[in-house]
Amino acid sequence: MLSLLCLLSLLSLSTSSSTNEQPRTFIVQVQHDTKPSIFPTHQHWYISSLSSISPGTTPRLLHTYDTVFHGFSAKLSLTEALKLQTLPHIVAVIPERVRHLHTTRSPQFLGLRTSDSAGLLKESDFGSDLVIGVIDTGIWPERQSFNDRDLGPVPSKWKGVCVSGKDFASSSCNRKLIGARFFCNGYEATNGKMNETTEYRSPRDSDGHGTHTASIAAGRYVFPASTFGYARGVAAGMAPKARLAAYKVCWNAGCYDSDILAAFDAAVSDGVDVISLSVGGVVVPYYLDAIAIGSFGAVDCGVFVSASAGNGGPGGLTVTNVAPWVTTVGAGTIDRDFPADVKLGNGKVISGVSLYGGPGLASGKMYPVVYAGSGDGGDGYSGSLCVEGSLDPKFVEGKIVLCDRGINSRAAKGEVVKMAGGVGMILANGVFDGEGLVADCHVLPATAVGASGGDEIRKYLSAAAKSKSSPPTATIVFKGTRVNVRPAPVVSSFSARGPNPESPEILKPDVIAPGLNILAAWPDKIGPSGIPSDKRKIEFNILSGTSMACPHVSGLAALLKAAHPEWSPAAIRSALMTTAYTVDNRGGTMLDESTGNVSTVLDFGAGHVHPQKAMDPGLIYDITSFDYIDFLCNSNYTLNNIQVVTRRNADCSGAKRAGHAGNLNYPSLSVVFQQYGKHQMSTHFIRTVTNVGDAKSVYKVTIRPPGETVVTVQPEKLVFRRVGQKLNFLVRVQTTAVKLAPGASSMRSGSIIWSDGKHTVTSPIVVTMQQPL
Repeated sequence: MLSLLCLLSLLSLSTSSSTNEQPRTFIVQVQHDTKPSIFPTHQHWYISSLSSISPGTTPRLLHTYDTVFHGFSAKLSLTEALKLQTLPHIVAVIPERVRHLHTTRSPQFLGLRTSDSAGLLKESDFGSDLVIGVIDTGIWPERQSFNDRDLGPVPSKWKGVCVSGKDFASSSCNRKLIGARFFCNGYEATNGKMNETTEYRSPRDSDGHGTHTASIAAGRYVFPASTFGYARGVAAGMAPKARLAAYKVCWNAGCYDSDILAAFDAAVSDGVDVISLSVGGVVVPYYLDAIAIGSFGAVDCGVFVSASAGNGGPGGLTVTNVAPWVTTVGAGTIDRDFPADVKLGNGKVISGVSLYGGPGLASGKMYPVVYAGSGDGGDGYSGSLCVEGSLDPKFVEGKIVLCDRGINSRAAKGEVVKMAGGVGMILANGVFDGEGLVADCHVLPATAVGASGGDEIRKYLSAAAKSKSSPPTATIVFKGTRVNVRPAPVVSSFSARGPNPESPEILKPDVIAPGLNILAAWPDKIGPSGIPSDKRKIEFNILSGTSMACPHVSGLAALLKAAHPEWSPAAIRSALMTTAYTVDNRGGTMLDESTGNVSTVLDFGAGHVHPQKAMDPGLIYDITSFDYIDFLCNSNYTLNNIQVVTRRNADCSGAKRAGHAGNLNYPSLSVVFQQYGKHQMSTHFIRTVTNVGDAKSVYKVTIRPPGETVVTVQPEKLVFRRVGQKLNFLVRVQTTAVKLAPGASSMRSGSIIWSDGKHTVTSPIVVTMQQPL
């Protein structure tokens, strides 16, 4: 039967439409092993099912799925969707959602050096036989990052194709880019036929995002590489010899679930080893989430899936792509930045960042400076944000303009200032953005400053206006590229944070990786600022987002899979998590860019990835598909819900032995205690570790308990006799109630560390206390 939440989703669609019968796209799951023999193919059966609910019409299938999911997608009215759900062979009817993108030095910062005689790059032959599927906006195949010089033949297991289309011949693929497909049926079902003057009906990238993420994961070595001279050096992806397959699902209006699911289906059928997905949306239960469903099918087939955590930080509960079978990646800074300081007429210097590459302001000259939100030059609120049409040219002409972040893109604000006659822009963070700075390729001399810097400039403008003695002035001093910055890494302020809104027992994000100001390949026909009027051409662009962090982990996963072909997706994630670090290059706990304070496990998960250590983690926490089914059983999912996600008839009788959802064999441990007036609370975790280090090894435990919490581990010593041996341990957690307001919560963290003197295997442990309303 239709689950209550799915039914509510269907009903909410009907009430939100202008008419109850307005068609929408639905993803339909079918009992795959029940096809009547009268139908030659599953597709004929699906068409017959649709015909039976709307006789006299010719139903149009958008996609059929048969690898990670069994079923089809189609455009249906609500009445048709509800009728379809009553057919005995239909498992679920899922309303489609639309998703959005999560928008040189990083290999070196991560310790991946080509000159090393041993280590991850060498051991994995730079990932040469592994295939990374990038589900994104497509690819610009002519970029040097995708050349196939000195690569061996395409791996024999590869079954994919290079689909031709507008401005993309099948010969656009080579021994590096071995596959390319595009999926637009879901997009066009909602938006109508695409405008082919602004988009390519082909795998070619008309946005830039997909080209950028693909080259981060597996770009070849390219020298010299820079963006307008910034970040000059050798550009390289994480797995420079890994093969790439591009699956284009994102278009001008977004990325549609039916197309994303089709890309997962194709990628796994084609033979990819890793899927990289820098796309996300709202968090919903897994059985209504096409990304969670598609990624479960991929992981079930042995494919590692990494996904971006989202850019909703620094607020809590913002993390997306939270399914435990997905590796969820947040973003950190690297030890490089692009300083561009504001010098005020009163002598004060406010630090900022910029990638502006054109002629600068006149050296030594001070320019008049105004705040766009002062109300003197037009509407105060829209003016403060420098949105289109909000600035009076008489007010800003010849001046540097201070604009606030928000609503329109950062680079678009600069265009508005430029069109109104301004000579420069200072872009100030709001309180919510804090001190986190993102460098942009602005179209006029411009820099970004933190919230406190913006306040300082506004204070100066206000004081100058009151004194009337001398008008306020400023200039922007561009300082190029700076390396060996301290502290680094720092958790990027935009990086989405936990706790996990769907499964609080699973700590998300899992890890962080470089995601701020990352240099990577860029298409010819898109200006670096992403503004349509920007006609500048560059081969490399510098972008920021968890979108950039995710493919770092995708590339590292390919290297680890090449070095350890027998490892499962969970084993690879475990190696990355248990060897991650939380200490920056000054020796202190990583900071939170938005506040400058110490960050927490809700910001960085297990920590920042450390590729060289991940190659030899000592112990791993492995997880099978059946373990995930037990997890879903213990998460109070119905048998039907579980079947939607896993394509299996689940048996939850054994799951009770696992005890609770937190007993999934995850490399982190998280518990939420509801206080309900109780004074003492306790729980336990059971974990199983597999020895992938030395045959005869003894691991001893060190416990760093969260504050006000007693943690015991039994046994305290694990004695392994051989590689591949598995041993269990029990973790007991006891804590005392804390004073909290109704509805409030408090989080404390610690860690459990197993060490044999050579390997250090670290698991974060998180205790959350909640006071119910």
